[in-house]
Amino acid sequence: MSASKRDELVAKAKDIFYREGFHATGMDRLVAVTGISKTSMYNHFRTKDELILAALEWRHRELYTRLTKRTEELATEAKDRLLASFDSLREWVESDEFNSCMFIKASSEYPDPEHPVRKVAAEHKRLVRSYLTDLAKDAGARDPEELATQLFLLKEGAVISAYMEGNADIVAAARSAAVTLIETALADS
Repeated sequence: MSASKRDELVAKAKDIFYREGFHATGMDRLVAVTGISKTSMYNHFRTKDELILAALEWRHRELYTRLTKRTEELATEAKDRLLASFDSLREWVESDEFNSCMFIKASSEYPDPEHPVRKVAAEHKRLVRSYLTDLAKDAGARDPEELATQLFLLKEGAVISAYMEGNADIVAAARSAAVTLIETALADS
């Protein structure tokens, strides 16, 4: 399978897994949607889990790039970027693409913390929190890791609530709470 065919398969599989779930999506469904034969799939991915891992890694690059790039487009100062990350989140939640968080879904379907799928999902979340920590450090927060964790939890809760309630306005409430947390964290520094 050529690199472009592999990328096409991973991109399509990512979309299917995101919409329909990991366990619920069988190889026959992937064949039907992607138009790529099982033989070709198995020539490149020995197992469905390998394809899931590739799809999660692809999704990580998409979301992480969107978060960092859009946040930096929206604000130049570190303090403002902390809040802009919520604006970026709201844009995603309001988009037609939004269907909750693929990494939360993966963690739910793969509860064993040692499973490679669960590890990739956890690593994505760690990297997002690390990005927030870097922003908090740049903004001069007294305890950047604590602030980043608080903001991360707000973001995660907003994603879940927005999805479950079908209400993107929940992100505005999370952003409002973030203002208070950021002001407190910076005032104490």
